[in-house]
Amino acid sequence: MIQFFKNLFGDSAPLEESFSALGVDMHSHILPGIDDGSESLERSLELVQAMKDFGYRKLIMTPHIMSDFYKNTPEIIRGKLDLLRQAVQEAGIEIELGCAAEYYLDEGFLEKLENNEELLTFGDKYLLFETSFLNEPLNLREAIFMMRSKGYKPVLAHPERYTYFYGKFDALAALREQGVLFQPNLNSLTGYYSPGAKDYAERLIEEGLVDFLGSDTHGLKHTASLQKVLSSKYLSKALALPLRNNLL
Repeated sequence: MIQFFKNLFGDSAPLEESFSALGVDMHSHILPGIDDGSESLERSLELVQAMKDFGYRKLIMTPHIMSDFYKNTPEIIRGKLDLLRQAVQEAGIEIELGCAAEYYLDEGFLEKLENNEELLTFGDKYLLFETSFLNEPLNLREAIFMMRSKGYKPVLAHPERYTYFYGKFDALAALREQGVLFQPNLNSLTGYYSPGAKDYAERLIEEGLVDFLGSDTHGLKHTASLQKVLSSKYLSKALALPLRNNLL
């Protein structure tokens, strides 16, 4: 089928027909009314259906946890998951749903680590975290050490989007040597966020420095852009790497 489209449309044809090779999306903001993602249960159902149509068999949804803005807790997140699971079942959408969280690296996050509070992880104690896009946190390496010392496997969300690493790719790559796993966003491959993010996402793939791919879906604008990702040659290159999505 893929070859048929290539013969018919040439280079503009999709290189991949779906994201079924990934199987599992481990970064999204689809749970309703909990952060800057889906604002309602109805919109969440639309997004789940869209992801199902893309070939995903499982969604691990990861609401923001930020001390100043999104004061979510494991209890709040699990409650929203239960609500969405029931709605998905009633709608007859066959897909597995799970949850974790995307932790913002701030003092509140470090306090949670120090106090051994419950942190929401996925898979083999994978802990998804992010930082400021503009300024490198002074405690970045301290936080990485703390996560690992507590038995977590830190996963840096969208490493290609941190502008403080632009022009310093080796410094970004060095984090992986410290035990950090990398999860670029699929939509970075279309230039959705910025040309710089696209360049860094492609370079991470070229260098084989990708462990997970995530949709980071917040709304229908992101699922619309995902359609364009299927035409990216770098998606095919990324899928040839030993990604961990399908092991979740």
